[in-house]
Amino acid sequence: MSTLLPWIDDLTSISTRLGPGLSDGIAAVQIPQVHHVRQRFARPLIEDLDAAIAEQFQRPEIRATLAPGARVCLAVGSRGIAHLTQIVKATVREVKAAGAQPFIIPAMGSHGGATDEGQARVLADYGVTEETVGAPIVSSLATAQVGTTPDGMPVFCSTDAAGADAIIPIGRVKPHTGFRGPIESGLVKMMTIGLGKQRGADTLHAEGMDRFGELLPAAARIIMATQPIAFGLAIVENGYDEPARIEAVLPEGLEAREAELLTEARALMPSLPFEAIDVLVIQAIGKNISGSGMDPNVCGRFVRSNGPAYIDRPQVQHIAILDLTPETHGNATGAGLGDVMSLRVLQKIDLLSVYANCMTASHLTGAMLPVVMENDRACIAAAIKSAARVKPDAIKLAIIRNTLDVGELWISPALLEEARGQDHLEVSPNPTTVEFDADGAIVSPIACIDK
Repeated sequence: MSTLLPWIDDLTSISTRLGPGLSDGIAAVQIPQVHHVRQRFARPLIEDLDAAIAEQFQRPEIRATLAPGARVCLAVGSRGIAHLTQIVKATVREVKAAGAQPFIIPAMGSHGGATDEGQARVLADYGVTEETVGAPIVSSLATAQVGTTPDGMPVFCSTDAAGADAIIPIGRVKPHTGFRGPIESGLVKMMTIGLGKQRGADTLHAEGMDRFGELLPAAARIIMATQPIAFGLAIVENGYDEPARIEAVLPEGLEAREAELLTEARALMPSLPFEAIDVLVIQAIGKNISGSGMDPNVCGRFVRSNGPAYIDRPQVQHIAILDLTPETHGNATGAGLGDVMSLRVLQKIDLLSVYANCMTASHLTGAMLPVVMENDRACIAAAIKSAARVKPDAIKLAIIRNTLDVGELWISPALLEEARGQDHLEVSPNPTTVEFDADGAIVSPIACIDK
């Protein structure tokens, strides 16, 4: 594998070269057995996605926005949406049923390495291609300034979108990973940072994420006043990463309705069921999981370089990262929220993608990297060995696949009492051993992505 870090091979045995004290201490760490835990969340669920989307398009006020023969731009780009391909395909079908001609643009700021080809590739990774959804993909970073906010900030919009007769942003409404406001991630963000492409995203982030609560709505008002926004298709998911609501929202009243949908999304959002964890092991992070690689709303780690201070829950001493998702294509933005990672993660990092993302976001701390250990076992052992004020045999350890998928997790005996006191948790009485192969790669109860 080609790499921008030619010294990576020097790290293949790093845990054994830290001096006899540390090296012997890491080697001697016993990884505790773990109990399987299943969480039960509230589960409002759309059983028939096609029917739910058709129902929205059949609303007279929604159908009236689409004229026969109109070129309709579908703005797609929110990461990690469950059944995104099906949702986009159904939307394409309904637009065609109205006699209009849909096309799709990537609406994702600087993602995909801030290149035309990279953004089309990201959509393909999400399962959105002309072959799968039935509409052409038009990928370009070209933008034009379409207005200025009252405080003088320029607002940009994709020229491909601006040239359409109607624009339909498709986005999931959810809490953001880096700021708080009445509106966070959702249709407003899709219209501003998504349709704004790299230039628009760069302009907004240069003002500081701590101002997003006021800046994003202000920029969205400019977009809705100057561009042919027909309506937005808002998605709210339940705690199992499943669609709980799909709703077409007209520009009139969009801000107020999105704020209501955010409240609903926050109430449905999954969480880790503990107040404090000594070591949290995450199988994989990536941009398809969260803009921060791992969702701070779940793992309790917020980077505060340009945002307000949040109350972190759970309190986590050390986060160990074992892998990157294939869909992130080496973009390890947010890895620095962790404390230690496997060499495998470092080997997969595409620094150019990380730097383009973080520089556009004016958020360089997002490109920080944690301590590296040569394999999964050494990674977890180093996290345990370095935990303060706790003996290894009393470590509060939790293992999850990623921060989108916390419906099941594995916990050490030190967390059993807290887990058994919560009615929404099902705890296995029988522990299982955390197993590794001869190379130190984890194989049970989870496995590294490449296995």
